[in-house]
Amino acid sequence: MINPKIIDSIFSSASIQRWNDYPRMVELVELDKQAHKFIIAYFIAKFEKDVNYTHLIEAGIYEFLRRVVVTDIRPDVFRNALQKKAKEINAWVIANLKTSIEGIDNGNFLQKFEDYLSNPNMYKKERFILKAASYLSTRWEFLIVYQTSAFLSDIDDVKKSVEEEIEDYYELIGVRKIALNKKLAKIVDLSGRLRFQKRWAQTPRVPETSVLGHMLTVAIFSYFYSLEVNACDKRLQNNFFVSLFHDLPEALTRDIITPVKYSVDDLSEIIAEYEIKKINEEILPNVPEFMHDEFRYILGLNKNKKDEFQNRINEDEIKVIDDVSKYNMDKYNAIDGAALKQCDKLSAFVEASLSISHGIKSKELVNGKKLIMKGLKEIQGINFLDIAKQIDEEFCTTGQTQVRMDFD
Repeated sequence: MINPKIIDSIFSSASIQRWNDYPRMVELVELDKQAHKFIIAYFIAKFEKDVNYTHLIEAGIYEFLRRVVVTDIRPDVFRNALQKKAKEINAWVIANLKTSIEGIDNGNFLQKFEDYLSNPNMYKKERFILKAASYLSTRWEFLIVYQTSAFLSDIDDVKKSVEEEIEDYYELIGVRKIALNKKLAKIVDLSGRLRFQKRWAQTPRVPETSVLGHMLTVAIFSYFYSLEVNACDKRLQNNFFVSLFHDLPEALTRDIITPVKYSVDDLSEIIAEYEIKKINEEILPNVPEFMHDEFRYILGLNKNKKDEFQNRINEDEIKVIDDVSKYNMDKYNAIDGAALKQCDKLSAFVEASLSISHGIKSKELVNGKKLIMKGLKEIQGINFLDIAKQIDEEFCTTGQTQVRMDFD
């Protein structure tokens, strides 16, 4: 499925600082920006016709991985260089990532990645949506940077440039709704705020990861899992977006660590009830009405209960099932809930293991790793426990991940 090297590349984006030549009241990192971009792209795409969501997911992952490699180049310099040396730069990106991704999906992932970089017309509509979403997530960050940069002589020039760029994407209905501060803008704000909620908040950790960034790592893991089990398009898409939004309610309830949530009798049920209440009052009213049924299904809502990690299908009605592989056709609208829970646990394991490899070793992290490993298992031939052991061995061997910097 996935291997420690590509996981290390994904998580290195949590150390890539953005806007690092401007004063910031909070740390802004690439992983969070990419997660926010995916969320915004999902909502923009829903207002458009003929969007292929598998292509949207793939293009977003390709762009993310390229960004991890070229992050040391300023974006304006990079764009200029691409106009003259696109072939050479893209070859350099592939060379840096090849050993990490050549085994994924029997080499098909690498081949499509190469095709994507060499053909600007591939996934053209999905690229444009992602570009708009990238702009909007950058614009959201800039509003933070601007608060602490008013004294800088060039900040108003940057502000003007950021504000003017939105015109490039006005043909997209979702962009106009967000720009006009309509209801959808509230969802953008709500999801963006998850970057301020840190994972494992009770212990120091390097690199720190936010709830927002964690949602994307789980989504990417779910994508690679879906490839490995030959999931149909709809199942793959559902798995990705369920993972991407699985912690969205925590923007309203805050992150409650698992040992606390499940060690107090009935607390998890009380939290779930409160989450449903807040979703119905503060999330769904800001989501376009035509999306309500789909978004409730993505969030795991069913008959006044919530469980995003249930195996389920939704043909004519939502049904909880045991074996998702029996429903591997688009018409069943299947979700591999149990496997997504494993992806969630695996991401938490990486967070702890990475920090320990950096020398930040606390009782909470060590005990957390042990607890997580006890819950990892094999699903549909994918052994998540073996993957965790490989990750641990790799991180203990290679040591620290290089810290990289970026501003935009």
